[in-house]
Amino acid sequence: MGLFDKMKQAAATAGGNQTVTFTFQALPESLAQMQELPEASLDTPFKAAALTVCALCAYGADKAIGQEMLNWLRGPRPLNGQDISFLNDRFRDGKSYIPFSYFVGASPENGYTPRQPFTLLVGSNHTSYVEDGYCKLFIPCGGADDPRPIKLRRKGNGQWFLWEQYLMTGIRIPTSADPWA
Repeated sequence: MGLFDKMKQAAATAGGNQTVTFTFQALPESLAQMQELPEASLDTPFKAAALTVCALCAYGADKAIGQEMLNWLRGPRPLNGQDISFLNDRFRDGKSYIPFSYFVGASPENGYTPRQPFTLLVGSNHTSYVEDGYCKLFIPCGGADDPRPIKLRRKGNGQWFLWEQYLMTGIRIPTSADPWA
């Protein structure tokens, strides 16, 4: 049983936990395309989390477009120089595959090529809502043993925005790039 299946099973059997599935026929390639998606209502933290993965995929292809998407997802708190430096460092040396590792079907063996349509699972647990106005969610990663956290913040209008993401941390390298594989 894969990590994605384990997360779905765990969420189904544990009280209070929730897993929301998002399916994208194509990933947005501009802020305008992202804003046309139903998830762009940002009325749940799950939607903001799913769009963050899409924005990180876009960042790997075009930093300016990805930054525009991430700034929109961050609401009144755009990326600062340190945030941008961090992202640039994480994408260095051809690591644009990292955000794709969060889609169902992506694994080191297939170079983190997800199945299409693009499917994401975003889950909550008993720690997700412990801080008032914030939500910590978890997204399974095909290159890591445990789901990775992402923190969202609710604005007064009820929309949820990206606060912190821990998605761009190290994962197993693609098998094709691993000299020890």
